Amino acid sequence: MAPAGRLFIGGEWVEPAGGHHEVIDPATEAAVGLAPEASRAQVYEAAAAARQAFGAWSRTAPEERAAILDRAADVIQRDFAANAELAQAESGATTGTARAMQVAVAVSRFRRYAKGALEPVEQGLPPQINEAGPVGGPRSGTGTGAGAGPMGKAGVVGALVVRQPVGVVTCITSYNNPWANPAGKVAPALAMGNTVVVKPAPQDPLSVYRMAAALEEAGAPAGVVNVVSGAATELGAAAVDSPDVDMVSFTGSTAVGQRIGEVCGRAMKRQLMELGGKGAALVFDDADLDSAVAGIGTTFSFYSGQICTAPTRVIAQRGVYDALVERLARYARRLKVGDPRERATVVGPVISAAHRDRVESYIELGRREGARVVTGGERPADLKRGCYVAPTLLADCGNDMRVVREEIFGPVVVVVPFEDEDEGVALANDSDYGLIDYVWSGDVARAFRVARRLRAGGVGVNTVGRNMEAPFGGFKKSGVGRDVGSYALHAYSELQAIVWPG
Repeated sequence: MAPAGRLFIGGEWVEPAGGHHEVIDPATEAAVGLAPEASRAQVYEAAAAARQAFGAWSRTAPEERAAILDRAADVIQRDFAANAELAQAESGATTGTARAMQVAVAVSRFRRYAKGALEPVEQGLPPQINEAGPVGGPRSGTGTGAGAGPMGKAGVVGALVVRQPVGVVTCITSYNNPWANPAGKVAPALAMGNTVVVKPAPQDPLSVYRMAAALEEAGAPAGVVNVVSGAATELGAAAVDSPDVDMVSFTGSTAVGQRIGEVCGRAMKRQLMELGGKGAALVFDDADLDSAVAGIGTTFSFYSGQICTAPTRVIAQRGVYDALVERLARYARRLKVGDPRERATVVGPVISAAHRDRVESYIELGRREGARVVTGGERPADLKRGCYVAPTLLADCGNDMRVVREEIFGPVVVVVPFEDEDEGVALANDSDYGLIDYVWSGDVARAFRVARRLRAGGVGVNTVGRNMEAPFGGFKKSGVGRDVGSYALHAYSELQAIVWPG
């Protein structure tokens, strides 16, 4: 178990130089615990510890790295109930979400990348036959060193491509999933032989310290995993600009991602960015509306809409527009909003009072822009405490409205009408974002044709489900790079070519 209120640097639990800040339960607005506030110098110390540990860890046998990741999964699973309770208290997730989608997913990701550590990192290329030329070995009587002669020998050149670890990776994680999101960064990075500095979101960092403690117990060497937290923006900046950091993996807003990208660009640091989303859900006249409503309706409930992959922007063909709006409103009204610890609750709180106010300001903005509030739009009257937002449906929207164009990150769905396929695709693509879009149609050929036309990193056809081996990431301002499955191993590695004469 992680010692309360301490940073984890170089294998030691360290007193924070900046004191502590309270972690607040968004359901009760009571304090869950105290999170440590690192100083900028301590963030640099964590990166230096990761740098010192990198050489030995990168040379560790893949089987040993796999065993440590597997044992970490065992430890997290052993303390499953306590871990889920902490995740729920920090994030406001419902019991089912905290257990199945946070802690259980973290366990499965450590298991997956324990296997991933054993995946081949070498690929032989077909030999290449080279004519004699100005580059190559010496010819008789022309010199004594390699390449000294005026003409190299003709011959066969072999090549091997090797995936090498990048080095020290800073992992900056999001608040909406304090277990699955860090695990999705840390596990593949460690599997590839990198070392990490984790900077968790200030709203719910305590779970990440539990993860670090699990890795420590599992036998991760000192410095391989480091965790530093704090609410000050300068701490995240230090985790990015430290000269010991080779790569930054970030999940969060596009605005913050752009600032990180600027710093990484100046130092030529590698980046993996999973940023904002405004998922378009195209619903055609021939769609199964029950399936579409169930899929889109997850926006209202799952993480209380605080998920970048949510189909928050519904683009509905005229023939089903009215029926779809009516069914979505009926779906939203049936959802129980309240204490996430109660069995019947479907929609818990958003992460904080400040975020609740932000979401509510967008709903009010939608009203001013001319959207029709079909349901929701007001704070639940029966909940006197907690950061709750009623599931809200905004209809009769236009694509130029800010509520349609900007990420709200709450239980809010907007609906825009369209006439034909070309207009629907154009509306879907008229966005700064391109993370995951969705298509509902009874014509499977059309659904796949439309999917290929959408400018998004992923497209769900008649589903909001995910294949957890498929690459994940965004087009446009939704991010840079891909992870999940073996693609995450590729993301945390560099390609090296080794050639030799045959």
